[in-house]
Amino acid sequence: MSSIDESKQFIPLNIAVLTISDTRSLDDDRSGTTLVDRLTSAGHRLAAREIVTDDVEAIRTIVRKWIADPGVDAVITTGGTGFTGRDVTPEAIEPLFEKRMDGFSIAFHMLSHAKIGASTIQSRATAGVTGATYIFCLPGSPGACKDGWDGILAHQLDYRTRPCNFVEIMPRLDEHLRRPKAKGATA
Repeated sequence: MSSIDESKQFIPLNIAVLTISDTRSLDDDRSGTTLVDRLTSAGHRLAAREIVTDDVEAIRTIVRKWIADPGVDAVITTGGTGFTGRDVTPEAIEPLFEKRMDGFSIAFHMLSHAKIGASTIQSRATAGVTGATYIFCLPGSPGACKDGWDGILAHQLDYRTRPCNFVEIMPRLDEHLRRPKAKGATA
């Protein structure tokens, strides 16, 4: 079980939120708003927020822009992880991963199963890392965003979480590029 090491200082990350939907606007994007509220309440900074239609190239364009931006540490998407014809988030984003994070999907489905049972199999939640940017793809419901943030991301994006977290390894994610993003974080 993880715990917070209060002797360590919290390191705020710059997190971008992308809502993938053909029907949402900023006014009615409850899932994106859920993520923004949670990440800012935790002490992180909103680096960017956009809404894009379920279009592979449009999604990739925005995510590539954020991957290339040294001011973005993590990207969280919401929407497009189902099985309908318009659900293309995994197809758009997984090819961008340098490394897949299979454990994220497993952990998400475990949390989701406890709440919605076998219906969790209707989600293709996924995650990975490219360079020094973490990318997490959550389903498009506010409940799924709450579960993903509260049950996984809030802990793994907090440098104080023990026994380990994503923040402490950020300086080594792009060591081949020699531009650590999480200054002050050491393993």
